[in-house]
Amino acid sequence: MESSDLSPSVKNILLLDSEGKRVAVRYYSDEWPTNSAKLAFEKSVFTKTLKSNPRTEAEIAMFNNNIVIYKFVQDLHFFVTGGDDENELILATVLQGFFDAVSLILRNTVDKREALENLDLILLCLDEIVDGGMILETDPNLIAGKVASHSMDADATLSEQTITQAWATAREHLSRTLLQ
Repeated sequence: MESSDLSPSVKNILLLDSEGKRVAVRYYSDEWPTNSAKLAFEKSVFTKTLKSNPRTEAEIAMFNNNIVIYKFVQDLHFFVTGGDDENELILATVLQGFFDAVSLILRNTVDKREALENLDLILLCLDEIVDGGMILETDPNLIAGKVASHSMDADATLSEQTITQAWATAREHLSRTLLQ
């Protein structure tokens, strides 16, 4: 039974920079079995969509029997890919949820530098939106809220925190020390 028979699914979510390089990506389909296949797909999607300028509304492209919904903001390019039998509106809702959640997490400074500094939160964000190709959540406030609740509790001991949280805590302490 096809997964699309059960519920809408996403094949990948890509966040690329203005040169088509990876910032954050998640693949949920084995359609691209190797890293080089994934990089080739990213490069071709980036090249195909580069001439358009979807800064206000998301745009749709058909690409190798896939629907790709995309939107560009500053030096970041957001992409959501689904099969050609998926509903474009559902894929667009996933894209908008991802974009809006990232905007909330980055406090509206949506650019490559901020994205890389908060990469752990963006990856958590992707995990909250889609799991194994299945869409879990598209409400940006709920996504950002869950990501925020995952990120560190300042009072927790280091042993209770994840590695990512521990790094974030260490980074924060270092920043505070340097700024004093």
